[in-house]
Amino acid sequence: MVTGSVAATHHGEPRLTQDIDIVVDPTPEALEQFLSLLDRERFYVDDARRALRDRSQFNVLDLSTGWKVDLIISKNRPFSITELERRIPIDILGVRTFVASPEDVILSKLEWSKDSGSEVQLRDIETLMRVQWDHLDRFHLRRWAAVLGVERRLEEIISRVARDEGEPQ
Repeated sequence: MVTGSVAATHHGEPRLTQDIDIVVDPTPEALEQFLSLLDRERFYVDDARRALRDRSQFNVLDLSTGWKVDLIISKNRPFSITELERRIPIDILGVRTFVASPEDVILSKLEWSKDSGSEVQLRDIETLMRVQWDHLDRFHLRRWAAVLGVERRLEEIISRVARDEGEPQ
């Protein structure tokens, strides 16, 4: 499932990025098969086996173009399961794939910003909220924000966007 900046761009407004974030949930055998398909002359791969073991992430870097893919191993937790269940089928450059829902992109970026302090994540969230404002499932956002420990930051952004949209908070 595509997530991160590419998913935010799909649901919101474009911004330049040189990487793509993809949530995966491979078996050890599927991971080994994937790794065996990569040409090591063209691609750099960091420790994918450790990432699977730790349920973290690993990177694949295309040495010829500089493009980076962050492969995020899905965590074994209720939000991650729900996030995958809510993914949306789309076509990207003629390839059929899945993208995280706008709400789940917002929640993931809130969680990433909590850990990293990244202002870029927060700008992506606010832009995505403004574009999707009339379509967002705010119950879903608030429910999972509380579980993920990001409710304060979510409410700050919702208040700012609601004020700018002329809606009561």
